[in-house]
Amino acid sequence: MKLSHGQAVGLMVLVAFMWSTAGVVARQLEQAEAFEINFWRSVFTLLSLLVILPLWQGRAIWGRMRSAGWVLWASGVCWSVMFTAFMVALALTSVANVLIMLAAGPLLTALFARFLIGHQLPARTWMAILVAAVGIAWMFARQLGEGSWVGSAVAFAVPVAGALNWTMVQRSAQQGHNIDLVPAVMVGALISSATTLPLAWPLQASLHDVALLAGLGLGQLAIPCVLAVVCARVLSAPEVSLLALLEVLFGILLAWVGAGEVPQSYVLQGGALVMGALVANEWLGWRARAGHYKIQTLAAEAQASAPSAKSPTHER
Repeated sequence: MKLSHGQAVGLMVLVAFMWSTAGVVARQLEQAEAFEINFWRSVFTLLSLLVILPLWQGRAIWGRMRSAGWVLWASGVCWSVMFTAFMVALALTSVANVLIMLAAGPLLTALFARFLIGHQLPARTWMAILVAAVGIAWMFARQLGEGSWVGSAVAFAVPVAGALNWTMVQRSAQQGHNIDLVPAVMVGALISSATTLPLAWPLQASLHDVALLAGLGLGQLAIPCVLAVVCARVLSAPEVSLLALLEVLFGILLAWVGAGEVPQSYVLQGGALVMGALVANEWLGWRARAGHYKIQTLAAEAQASAPSAKSPTHER
């Protein structure tokens, strides 16, 4: 699948919207509770990818998964933590609270990469991490007073696991071992469904709930994860990060309109700090890279247009 830049941007917006549907759908469930919700969503994600991956990448995908070694399974464990913590957190706190915690993921990834694999961080990223930390601390402080901090703590496990996952994948790539993240998502769905089944038993979800969770497995995880990989082949990493932030805005709006869940003021205040810090960091980084590229281009053009030095033979 070959996309133009504009098509990739539009598709990434669609991906963010598909990701954002989990909260409002979870609020429509009748009987299923936290662990059972996660179990069914993970099962249907697994089944969907078992069909999609061979159609997309051919039968060779199974051989590549076997040769990927332990890193694929370690990445799968991280995905399983993200799946489980996300759905459990939705059962404990508001959609807005969960999604804003997820938005801290890119900054946590930068922080982990600094201390675990030695990546140097510019001053703007350190400042963004500090501002985001203030926003998260503000939300936690208000929730401690209300006794509702557990859901936020569970939700925070999602960006922590995500940051560990991306850092591990980056380190593996530095060592010459590239990990395909879509099969890792499938492994994560397998681990997540297997580990939460005992906690979800006996299964009590109605057919209505199972149908909705099947839609989440296919339309909120399996398909958008594949599409995000396709978009990442065209878009730069900062563009993907910024467009993925639309999940937070879409998710809060959908929960507000579709489930009547109005975000509390302190969640919006802390979220504004987190989102603002992330957007500012990505935008300043994009400007810095664009300026560096422009300088390199101008230098190359100047060098190409400069008159070549004549040899003594030519002068005579």
